[in-house]
Amino acid sequence: MFVRVLRYPVCVLVAALQGCAMIPPEPVVIGPLTAPPAPSAVSPTAETNGAIYQPTAYGNYPLFEDRRPRNVGDIVTVLIQEKTNAAKSVKTSTGRNASAGFEASLVPGFLSDALNANQNLDMGGKTALEGKGATSANNMFAGTLTTTVVGVLPNGNLQIAGDKQIAINRGSEHIRFSGVVDPRSVTGSNTVLSTQVADARIEFRSKGTMDEVQTMG
Repeated sequence: MFVRVLRYPVCVLVAALQGCAMIPPEPVVIGPLTAPPAPSAVSPTAETNGAIYQPTAYGNYPLFEDRRPRNVGDIVTVLIQEKTNAAKSVKTSTGRNASAGFEASLVPGFLSDALNANQNLDMGGKTALEGKGATSANNMFAGTLTTTVVGVLPNGNLQIAGDKQIAINRGSEHIRFSGVVDPRSVTGSNTVLSTQVADARIEFRSKGTMDEVQTMG
């Protein structure tokens, strides 16, 4: 009997605790964040002893060409420079006036006394509506993140992804990035602007006391 009495308060307490639980946000970047270079099958060729360029060496680059990413496992530094400004304002104003009149030139005698000798009827109506609304949003995100080439598309474009985690005391922050970049957009210093990355997914999350304070629950 005692167990049955405690059953309902315990259920209510569990339901209340679930209502206060924090629901983690859904991740924006989905997929592998790094990829080790896979050994490629190279047909056996005759070795050229003493030559500077060996075609069988993985990751070989031409002598007079900048070192740029081209294979799975190569790295490229993304310069994150995102800034968005959006504003919208709405103003609506409407109005309408209506009036109607009725004048009787001949009224029966028994109605004259009831109308107090006022035989005219006037009606009028007026409606007005005015509404205003405005919204604006400003976002700015700047930083640097080194990513890894996780795939190469048939047209030569590179699929890149990367993750950076920073833990300080009881809090931690991590930045995730993924997208598709044209190798020709990569500079000689092996960097590319985030504005030149297609299908860019940028995620910035934090865990700790500040995150718990900003979470409703």
